[in-house]
Amino acid sequence: MASALYQSIEILGREKGIDPEIVVNAVEDAIALATRKFYKTVENMRGEMDRETGEIRAYVYKTVVETPELIEDPDNQLTLEQARELAPEVEVGGELRFYKDTTPLGRIAAQMAKQVIFQKVREAERDTVFNEYAHRAGEILTATVKRLEPMDVIFDLGKTEARMPKREQSRLEQFAVGERVRVVLLRVDRAAKGPQVIVSRAAPALVQSLFQSEVPEIYDGTVTIRAIAREAGERSKIAVMSRDKDVDPVGACVGMKGMRVQSIIRELRGEKIDIIEYSDEITTFAEKALQPAKVSRVSITDLAEKQLEVIVDDTQLSLAIGKKGQNVRLAAKLLQWKIDIKSEEEKRQEVEQQMQAMGGGPSTPIEQVVELGESVMEKLIAAGITTVEALADMTAEELGEIPGIGEKTVEKIAVAVRHYFGQYEEGEERPVPVPTSPILIEGEEAVAAAAASDEAGDEAHSMTNTPEEILAEQAADAGSAEEISNFSAEDLVDVEDELSSIDANDESDAREASIELNNDTVDELVDQTQEVSDEGIDK
Repeated sequence: MASALYQSIEILGREKGIDPEIVVNAVEDAIALATRKFYKTVENMRGEMDRETGEIRAYVYKTVVETPELIEDPDNQLTLEQARELAPEVEVGGELRFYKDTTPLGRIAAQMAKQVIFQKVREAERDTVFNEYAHRAGEILTATVKRLEPMDVIFDLGKTEARMPKREQSRLEQFAVGERVRVVLLRVDRAAKGPQVIVSRAAPALVQSLFQSEVPEIYDGTVTIRAIAREAGERSKIAVMSRDKDVDPVGACVGMKGMRVQSIIRELRGEKIDIIEYSDEITTFAEKALQPAKVSRVSITDLAEKQLEVIVDDTQLSLAIGKKGQNVRLAAKLLQWKIDIKSEEEKRQEVEQQMQAMGGGPSTPIEQVVELGESVMEKLIAAGITTVEALADMTAEELGEIPGIGEKTVEKIAVAVRHYFGQYEEGEERPVPVPTSPILIEGEEAVAAAAASDEAGDEAHSMTNTPEEILAEQAADAGSAEEISNFSAEDLVDVEDELSSIDANDESDAREASIELNNDTVDELVDQTQEVSDEGIDK
């Protein structure tokens, strides 16, 4: 029958999950160390425990050498001749043991032995825990909440404690002491205080385990989970595929009226779950992964780097990206590809820029917009705007930031650019090209200047002709002599009256002719006056 001491050792081993022989060896080592310390010796000493009686003894072991010349350590070696005096059967290399009395050992030696036993048992316990959980990473465990710390949650796994750091917790979850929850075993860390088991409630493996327990098709292998992307407490995306063409993988996971997936959502404290059908075609898989957004098209931009370009409608861009980029981020994790999302407008602008870069792009000097005026052009050129295209692309706010450009000038620039491209608003008159005429001088000298021009010369010539000569000239211009015979006496009288009135007011008519010929000059003066006014307002 085993002694009471050995029975206590067996009970301790079962509680700690360690082999009783490990505890026995710890007790023997502790007795040997305490005896060596008590006798203050360096002899090779070992302890032995009798399982039946529970008695613990200490022995000194010495090695047998052949001659005295071979002795290197007199405390732990003896010659063959000395050994055979004690044991005739001993051979070279054998060991002889000598009993060491442990009766004189006092309280200090016992305390030392106790510390050694505790240390050995603790080391054995750590090794047992590490060997128990080190190879079970990713496994789902049922744990009980033992205590709540400011940042961590401590769980009781039965044989040891487990710690769940803050980063491995879901923001939606709150725990109470004594609550039983399912956790994922992440890893076992070897620390100075012993192995620490790290568990998680944020790992994707937890979602996979919940689906396996809730969906029979996943448990029996009919439906397989190909990929999971998760942001704990926010949203999870899971891609499933069916091995049976008659089984809908998404429908099997959702369940009738959503009962199966709702059970998993309750376990995760309300975390949203998107179930997606897996596809081997990466572009098709990407379209489904970005749900609920509708994707216009998907293209592979870099196969080696695994990069995709996704084009969506302008109204679907924010939905495809998701809150704080969550939707596209989870889709990228699910696909294990990099995703670049662009709207239709962004893609169109990108294509236009590429085409302009390839073709060099149009470049029209800003001097072509004659309505701007020289002063405005100088300000724009000083600001680095040298082409009509660059000016057309600028906004009113950007133009207002240019020194010397005010609101009135901005409006003028906008109208000038619009007119340059042939765009006129309702009510605006399109300019009619006017033939250029020389500038006339006011007063009496205007008559002489007008007479020097072709048009004024013609009019002055017509003043000195008779009615018959006028008719002859008109007939010559018409290219037909028959028109002369068509004039009646009344026509000749009208011509004479017209000439007489011109003779009476030749000076006034000359000035009117000067004004008519000078219409172009007046228009230019008006434009210059308006430009000077705009500059004064801007200043």
